[in-house]
Amino acid sequence: MGNELSAVPYEGPTDILEGRDIASVAKYMKSDSCKNVFVMNGAGVSTSAGIPDFRSPKTGLYHNLERLNLPYPEAVFEINFFRENPVPFYTLARELMPGKYRPTPTHSFVKLLHNRGLLRMCYTQNIDTLERLAGLPDEAVVEAHGSFANQHCVECGSWYDEHKLRDQISRGEVAYCYECGGLVKPDIVFFGESLPARFHKTIGLLRSADLLIIMGTSLKVHPFATLTQLVPESCPRVLINMDPAGDIGTRPDDVVLLGKTDDVVRDLCKELGEDWVDELDALWDETEKREGACSRCREGEGSD
Repeated sequence: MGNELSAVPYEGPTDILEGRDIASVAKYMKSDSCKNVFVMNGAGVSTSAGIPDFRSPKTGLYHNLERLNLPYPEAVFEINFFRENPVPFYTLARELMPGKYRPTPTHSFVKLLHNRGLLRMCYTQNIDTLERLAGLPDEAVVEAHGSFANQHCVECGSWYDEHKLRDQISRGEVAYCYECGGLVKPDIVFFGESLPARFHKTIGLLRSADLLIIMGTSLKVHPFATLTQLVPESCPRVLINMDPAGDIGTRPDDVVLLGKTDDVVRDLCKELGEDWVDELDALWDETEKREGACSRCREGEGSD
């Protein structure tokens, strides 16, 4: 099934929500009907942290890979190309490595949903682990495209020490397996590799969704984009993004909220109540403290 935006968006009455605006979404979230909220995060939720998205003209990650002398930008994430030449990926990994970036208010909003007992699962396309750094427990996150959280040999699958790999990436060195001498990489899903088993095991949960919130994604990458099709027809779908995406807007209770994700989630929290705003701010403040502690740890490791 395709996921392209319909040329004729649905303009009839809503079925579940009172309207297609922030106030209606907030009212629904506070009702007894909204108990299982699912979130889909794309690269747009991390751009305010300083991490470029992939496809934006001039500023996107693919646009700025010319210096790596790739045959085409996507090659940096192709497993066969990596086997032939791992240096471009290791060069890029040095820039993207976790610990350099602080979670955004949008990440803290997802943690807020978890704290309030509403979040059933957060699916993320991102490999930056910022959901984890924002405080989400492992069981509440599905990293659909993998992440820097683990690392293994691409040949025999043997585990590799995280701290050693980070040190090698920082020095621009390619890591090789202790067991077979094969190349090592973080468990990021490259083109040519299967998505994590956890992704496939959990997507059935979407049938229980009362609300789907989609943030910062163009919904152009499959199978991640197809998750929007798996929630019930009666489940409101809310897109928070700079531009329309996918088929969001074609169902009676689809809501399209255009703008920067950080701004829109704050507006939504204001509608939900001042206690939501206060908790959002407190959770985001915690990420700054956590980031500072991580920085001191890194400095300490570097002096050994």
